[in-house]
Amino acid sequence: MAGDLHCHTKLSDGSMGIEDLVALAKKRGIDTIALADHDCMAGNVRGKIIGERFGVTVVPGVELSSIDEKTGREVHLLCYQSDFPDRLEGLCRRNSLERKKAAHYMMLKTAQRYPITTELVVKCATGSTNLYLQHIMHALMECGLTTEVYGELYKELFSPESPKNVLVSPKYAETSEVLTAIHDAGGIAVLAHAQELADTDILERLTELGLDGVEVWTPETSPEFSEKLLAYAKKNSLLVTGGSNFKGLYNSSAVSVGASVTPEAQLNEFMSYKAKQRKLQKKAEAAAAAAAAQATAE
Repeated sequence: MAGDLHCHTKLSDGSMGIEDLVALAKKRGIDTIALADHDCMAGNVRGKIIGERFGVTVVPGVELSSIDEKTGREVHLLCYQSDFPDRLEGLCRRNSLERKKAAHYMMLKTAQRYPITTELVVKCATGSTNLYLQHIMHALMECGLTTEVYGELYKELFSPESPKNVLVSPKYAETSEVLTAIHDAGGIAVLAHAQELADTDILERLTELGLDGVEVWTPETSPEFSEKLLAYAKKNSLLVTGGSNFKGLYNSSAVSVGASVTPEAQLNEFMSYKAKQRKLQKKAEAAAAAAAAQATAE
């Protein structure tokens, strides 16, 4: 069966709780999903328990924010199945604090321009571990100032091209630091939203640093670009994944769980990846030990 390896919940910028997300996946015939809340791993244990109840495999994950040190672009790395998730807690807290500070400034700027209160925005973010642009837009909708999350008002406030934007950029950790942290935690590192970085060499540089995989299938990725990513992944022995980036009401278009997936063959490869890596490591360690023993004997 195929799997949706990129789903968000209310803990970050999604609108749906974990149990409802798992139930939706079950209804849609998706038997494997991954939680990928932004800089937040709080739902992974609960997700696994709820998944077992529904007969859905819930892969523990997190979408870690970063800034590419060369281009200044925001880069998101998906971390899956970390052996030591506690090692990522500090990074998550740091990124979360930066996001909260930036969102707070944007919330205040918006409240100066439109008749909403910061208390209402915070109320709209109930259940989340942070404040997101979607929560600010939710408050504007509650006040009757717009009827949609992603419309003209969103473009005015949050489009970089808008002269009236209120954007404040969080100072996330550098991408290379985040990649190292994922591997130190025993996780699988996959580049998310690769299509958004097509005009950069970020994928190539991350591959050199030991990236494990790239997200190939998403609702935003064209079939032509997916083919390019597949060819690149095959050439560089990278895992390939797919996911819907599901956020419920907070998606920018009609997207449900399973809108984009990791096909069965690639999902099986993904699920067995860590076991294969451990075998290769043990083999390498045994070879090194044998070589050392032979050198000592000589």
